[in-house]
Amino acid sequence: MQNFVFHNPTKVLFGRQTLAAIGSETRLLGKRALLVYGQESLRASGTLAQIKGHLHQAGVSCAEFGGIQANPLLSKVRQGILKVRAEEIEVIIGAGGGSVIDTAKAIAAGSMVAHDVWKFFTGKKSVRATLPLLAVSTLPGSGSEMNHGMVLTHDQSREKFGFGHRLLHPQTAILDPELTFSLPAEQTAYGAVDAICHILEFYLSTQDPDTPVQDRLMEGLINNGMEACERCLADPCDYEARASLMWTACLALNGLTAAGLGRIEMVMHLLEHSLSGLYDTPHGAGLAALLPGWLHHFARSRPERLAQLGAGLFPRSGTGDDRERRLNHCIEAFLGWLEAIQVPTSLEALQIPSQDHPRIAAHTSGLAKVWRMRQYSPAFFEDILQGCR
Repeated sequence: MQNFVFHNPTKVLFGRQTLAAIGSETRLLGKRALLVYGQESLRASGTLAQIKGHLHQAGVSCAEFGGIQANPLLSKVRQGILKVRAEEIEVIIGAGGGSVIDTAKAIAAGSMVAHDVWKFFTGKKSVRATLPLLAVSTLPGSGSEMNHGMVLTHDQSREKFGFGHRLLHPQTAILDPELTFSLPAEQTAYGAVDAICHILEFYLSTQDPDTPVQDRLMEGLINNGMEACERCLADPCDYEARASLMWTACLALNGLTAAGLGRIEMVMHLLEHSLSGLYDTPHGAGLAALLPGWLHHFARSRPERLAQLGAGLFPRSGTGDDRERRLNHCIEAFLGWLEAIQVPTSLEALQIPSQDHPRIAAHTSGLAKVWRMRQYSPAFFEDILQGCR
């Protein structure tokens, strides 16, 4: 296990009726809030009215900033920054999934600087301060409610870049599993895929051969995420399943899973950012379509690590002397789960033709440079894409 520093300052309020605390939690940080949310689901579910009511009771004025789409756009963040300055906002609230919370983070950081917010994402500027931020999670998956990262898409270039900084941790995260009861099945499944892929990135990319604590933690989280997702799809109002999936998504990317692993790389996320940046596909759908090709890559490049994962998750993968058979069983088990939760398992299912593979692969170069992963060339990603048909 490598040396590490684990620091996660986000205060988590988890469980039933925790949304009622949003007024008092916000009031500790400011009297004028910008409430960032998505399209119509927050309003339709009644959650928006609840949030506004709790804020009003706590003496917090609330300016609304809705309409955040999946794969959130730079132009929308710029509008939010202007609104913050015009209305002298003191605190930001992001209520929704990862796209909404990432947008709230970008507004919170961008409002504190004179330069354009996109410079954070291209590595030209770093965060020095942010407005305080609260997160209300209504779509488990990204883990943004309890981590230091954010992702944004440039409207013109279609570059979808991710950026992380310790000051981007929300001060408070409110996680009430009941707020996810009304999630459509596909969004529930996409969120679960995203959370599990976060863990897979760490598990398969670490070069440390002896990390038993982290390995068992990650294997357990993946297994729990898969089971909880299936239960949520079978019964959308299964509170315990929703709670398990919500907490799994937080733990998947809050810094704990990667602790002690040394250098890790999010290769699949880098490729998916190009995919959803160019085609505006849901992030979880893109990851699901890429996962088979990515696992086949690891069967060739890190067979011992993938075999260990299979043995930990799928007992049959750990039996027998034929390593190739064990690797294939691991991959087939993941594919079977993806098919069971009815998500895309190929680029063809997303209606992305093989002729577009070079374009997608070339598009990865910008983010690979920013993330200091230049060793992964467009040719490397084309090879991965060939396994995702």
